[in-house]
Amino acid sequence: MSSVFPQRIKKSRLVAALALVFPLILHAAPIPENAKIEVEFELPKIDTAMYARPYVAVWIEDANRKSVRTVELWVGKDEWLKDLRSWWRKVGRYDRELVDAVTSATRPAGEYRFVWDGLDDQGNRVEQGDYTFYAEVVREHGGRNYLRQKLQLSDTAFVHKIAPTEETGDVLISYKVR
Repeated sequence: MSSVFPQRIKKSRLVAALALVFPLILHAAPIPENAKIEVEFELPKIDTAMYARPYVAVWIEDANRKSVRTVELWVGKDEWLKDLRSWWRKVGRYDRELVDAVTSATRPAGEYRFVWDGLDDQGNRVEQGDYTFYAEVVREHGGRNYLRQKLQLSDTAFVHKIAPTEETGDVLISYKVR
């Protein structure tokens, strides 16, 4: 039994040493300085007597499902933020300053373009790796759509197209690296 105990101590020291060094080895490089995601986003014209402009949240999460950036937030009044259920549960209810910084008015039907510069909510460039694009679109007296698209951010450009839904037209996500 005495010969096993010293071996356990050696293993635990090795594990502790690796725990300190391993994150340094696995640390990914940031995405290129000029990398960005351009989003083309359509809100279709919906013919109904009770049409209301939709509330929209667009955000990016990392591979651990942690929000790294709220890219767009279109809501008329604070009381409606909770209607964007998925975004609210992940981000909105925890960070009032962020909500105030990114919120803008709802938008009418039409085509919109916006850009994510590759920075997180604290202004740091994100690391290369796996991410997910989310868009939540909710309309009073209307539908609710939750879109998501897996992304691999590196030094290689790509384009993803998300099919139209009841509340959205085509959504085009273009990762550009120049």
